[in-house]
Amino acid sequence: MSKDFWQRLGKALMTPISLIAAAGIFLGISSVLQNPDIVGETFVSFTVVQHFIGIVRALAGAIFGNLPILFAVAISFGLAKKDKTTAAFSGVIGFILFHITIQYLLSVNDITAATYSVEALIDSGMNELAATQAASQYESVLGIFTLRMNVFGGIITGLLVSFLHNRFHTIDLPTAISFFGGKRFVPIITTVTVPFLALLMYFVWPYFGAAIEGVGNLIAEAGLIGTFLFGFLERLLVPTGLHHILNQIVRFTPIGGIAEIDGEQVVGALNIFNTSLAQDSPDMGVMAEATRFLAQGKIPFMVFGLPAAAFAMVKTALKEKKQEVKGLMSASGLASFTTGITEPIEFSFIFVSPILYIFHAFMAGLSFMLMDAFGVVIGNVQGGVIDLTVFGILQGTATNWYWAVIVGLFYAPIYYFVFKTVIEKRHVLTPGRELEDDEVTNESVNSSDPSGDLGSTIVNALGGSQNIKSIDNCFTRLRLVLGDTSIVDEDALKKTGAAGTLKLDETNYQVIYGPKVEKIAPQVKGAAHYHDE
Repeated sequence: MSKDFWQRLGKALMTPISLIAAAGIFLGISSVLQNPDIVGETFVSFTVVQHFIGIVRALAGAIFGNLPILFAVAISFGLAKKDKTTAAFSGVIGFILFHITIQYLLSVNDITAATYSVEALIDSGMNELAATQAASQYESVLGIFTLRMNVFGGIITGLLVSFLHNRFHTIDLPTAISFFGGKRFVPIITTVTVPFLALLMYFVWPYFGAAIEGVGNLIAEAGLIGTFLFGFLERLLVPTGLHHILNQIVRFTPIGGIAEIDGEQVVGALNIFNTSLAQDSPDMGVMAEATRFLAQGKIPFMVFGLPAAAFAMVKTALKEKKQEVKGLMSASGLASFTTGITEPIEFSFIFVSPILYIFHAFMAGLSFMLMDAFGVVIGNVQGGVIDLTVFGILQGTATNWYWAVIVGLFYAPIYYFVFKTVIEKRHVLTPGRELEDDEVTNESVNSSDPSGDLGSTIVNALGGSQNIKSIDNCFTRLRLVLGDTSIVDEDALKKTGAAGTLKLDETNYQVIYGPKVEKIAPQVKGAAHYHDE
């Protein structure tokens, strides 16, 4: 598969993740406001207020309970090249038919919600352990009894639907049935094709699921080493964007853990954490095992380390450019500190200093390992001070949140010293140290400029609108498909405020702007006369 596919898949996966992150924060705040040990018995006794909070918890829980279909729609929509709304509609159809087919195949073998409940299996002669293990292989999705595939079922359905959509959404049929051609044909071919995928997964999934569970057991048995390797690889993959894929694997598959909560088997680190958080009395031991792969491992280097690295880059900038770099790094450091968006800082040094790149990845792995060793229990996905506050400090000392701060206080001077030393000793060309007379200013990026001059400047730097085949963006990057990446003017892009650029191959190109990319992308699309359909 091409690099373009993996980039688009990573971006598509971030759509439900952004919703999960927000819902997780609401769930975390709600759990605090319903905990008498934190807010007091008097507040908890306010019935109307507690009912409102209970509704918020129920809504957040509903999001987590329906993640598979959210992923199916997000991937169908995200990987579609045109007519995205049709793809999303087909994704819903495909997901439902996929699980309906599996439900029918199970029922043929007398495997139903009634016959494979723990109680029914015990009545049939199984002991409780065997009955629990057998029943845990199945679940109900949108009221459909099916194999327990979690978000994987949504992902593979979305992949198939997006493929069918891109292949058939412009198909021409004979005149007599031409009404069913074009985008109307996509849900039809989805209806015909998806049952075959379900039939395949019916036979394959038990073996595939067992293999994933085996890998999960290996990582669990590796203990702190497994946690370190995850954190190290997660940062090492940042330039490629594939760290999103790695994160989803541990968040939603057995590789991230398996736990029994309130009599139900829950799979994946993020699922375990959120399900536990929704309980009145969460098991901190279960949550600690899951959160080893979540936000807690990021807090020391996102809240403390990278802002210190940004400060080091300001201190080492050339005197005449110090103020300009200060503006750029202040915004980048604040994004890392508050929300855990790190690319604007990371792309300032990743491509100009392999030493700093490896150092940063090592420190990330060490951060994950130390949080695991100290029994820190801070979940969610971002890693900024918001997660530290909501899921750590406000949840009480049982989360051991203070270890994240203590480690972070050591990380800040280490990052500052290492970055300052390496930049100065090895003459690393971080922002403000370029030999050219670049005018990289924070003020040069007026992303709210109604004239659209910024978009035109970026389009021209990319080789003109005729060189741009596709424009997309994630939280921090413009993701582009170009006719020829060799004609891109990287210096001109840096003058627009880009923190860095990334050439994946001859056609795939990325420009890193940080959170402001959400305002920049529409201007670029407008200047290039590019329209999503």
